[in-house]
Amino acid sequence: MIIVHHLENSRSLRILWLLEELGLDYDIRLYRRDPQTMAAPDSLKAIHPLGKAPIISDGELVIAESGAIIEYLLDRYDDGRLRPGSGQPLLDYRYWLHFAEGSLMPLLVMKLIFTRMPENPMPFFVRPVARGLSSKVQEIFLTPRLLPQLALINDTLAQRPWFTGEQLSGADIQMSFPLQAASSRADLSDYPHIGRFLSRVSEQPAYQRALARGGKLTPLG
Repeated sequence: MIIVHHLENSRSLRILWLLEELGLDYDIRLYRRDPQTMAAPDSLKAIHPLGKAPIISDGELVIAESGAIIEYLLDRYDDGRLRPGSGQPLLDYRYWLHFAEGSLMPLLVMKLIFTRMPENPMPFFVRPVARGLSSKVQEIFLTPRLLPQLALINDTLAQRPWFTGEQLSGADIQMSFPLQAASSRADLSDYPHIGRFLSRVSEQPAYQRALARGGKLTPLG
């Protein structure tokens, strides 16, 4: 039996969605965030030294990192429906699978950090400095890097409903979380195809079943 060590309101919802798409039986071990810091509990470190979700156990195997888990589950349990077999679709699958956490998510995490920076407790005379630093980092570094990525994603989804073509794949499942996070942290009205993609995601029966089992997703923002 596969066990998903599921941190509430986190990337691990993607793994529940994939398991539902694959029609696999699994158990959930739910971990609650600290209500003050929103950090994962230390008990996750008993499963994996870094204590970060998602983590799955499958028999004696313990696997962490969303992309590694997706690849493992597709290698072992997929019949070819959720990963293209060859050619450009397979290359697109690999690109977007790694793009999600390698390119897009780091910028979104930095945006969250610098957006929240002026709100953190600090001496009153430091707050204007923090506000100015936050604004400049976003203006000079984050926004010029984030906008081209959003444009690329939007242009890709203008050509096809899913990242590899006409069929849902593991790459779409991987990309769902950063795009949900982006939609909670930025105005995406200039990127209508991203919005349509997120609507398609929310309409998937397997995604709805994952939400029912794992709880509502509200990306921190």
